[in-house]
Amino acid sequence: MCDDPERATGTGRLVTTLTWALLLLGLWLWGRGLTGLPHSTSGPATGDLFALSPAGPTRLPSPAQPLGDALPQRVDIPQLGVQAPVVSRGLDARGAVDPPPFDQPGVVGWYGAGTAPGAKGAALLVGHVDTRTRPAVFYKLSTLKPGNTVRVVRSDGRVARFTVDEVSVLPRAGFDARQAYAPHRPGRAELRLITCGGSFDRASSSYTANVVVSAYLTGTTR
Repeated sequence: MCDDPERATGTGRLVTTLTWALLLLGLWLWGRGLTGLPHSTSGPATGDLFALSPAGPTRLPSPAQPLGDALPQRVDIPQLGVQAPVVSRGLDARGAVDPPPFDQPGVVGWYGAGTAPGAKGAALLVGHVDTRTRPAVFYKLSTLKPGNTVRVVRSDGRVARFTVDEVSVLPRAGFDARQAYAPHRPGRAELRLITCGGSFDRASSSYTANVVVSAYLTGTTR
């Protein structure tokens, strides 16, 4: 669900505010009620519209107890070489969540009115997949696999460690916000990492899907 009106006149790809408005407004509505609140040669292409899973079963760790609220400051994804600052994003005049600015492709946006990463519920982090000239922060997000680690550095001095348990590419047509963003298990601290996926449709100037990485809290460090 990522539209790109500039793509029709250029060769790069961007995630537009209108696209995220459509995607994240649904999340906002579900989140308020439920939480209180391909570009890679080394992995599956984002055009594969199904849950991406490893070749064999992966033994995942037990969930850790949720933390209290604290602001996220940085997200680290060792498998992707990502170390990105996190900025709080609110709602725009239309009632949708603002994405990170286009001129900051290396920044991750957090929905600040929702769940804090590490707290009970599902926290949302969004990022660009690429720009007109180069890959962006979540360029290889679809290559993550269950068992991989995502760390979020918080303002309380804790580092919340999340374990990926599902990587999905959800088609734009019939997008289901509950499927994508509702907590998978009650009482857990969960995380969603979101970017564009699928193929780019030049006719509509939009991507055909979204990559949704789901993870849950499995530990903390200081």
